[in-house]
Amino acid sequence: MGTVLLLDDDEDLRNALCELIALLTGHRCLALASVAELKARRDEVLACEVAVLDINLGADQPSGLDAHDWLAREHFAGRVAFLTGHAHSHPLVARAATLGDARVYGKPIGSDELCDLLGAPRVRV
Repeated sequence: MGTVLLLDDDEDLRNALCELIALLTGHRCLALASVAELKARRDEVLACEVAVLDINLGADQPSGLDAHDWLAREHFAGRVAFLTGHAHSHPLVARAATLGDARVYGKPIGSDELCDLLGAPRVRV
């Protein structure tokens, strides 16, 4: 199995989602908290098969959209998805929804959606 990049500023959510990813799909998880961390670990990031990006990474911080833009500039070859707890009318969510290469999922993401996103068979737990 490959590696999933998970970019989210909430440490508890990162840990729980990485455990769920491993349990449901067998994928490894590269869990990062910021765009600065993303850039600092460039080679590991670009080797991931899927990038799951939180849209809002905290006040006065670059967003998941900034991360998406950086990944595109770096020629990231994997699939990209966004997670958000905001309404679809939020400006960042609305912008993410216009990107043709990424899908937006609400938080919390369900296990079936997660399996579909990662191309894994649905597992009943």
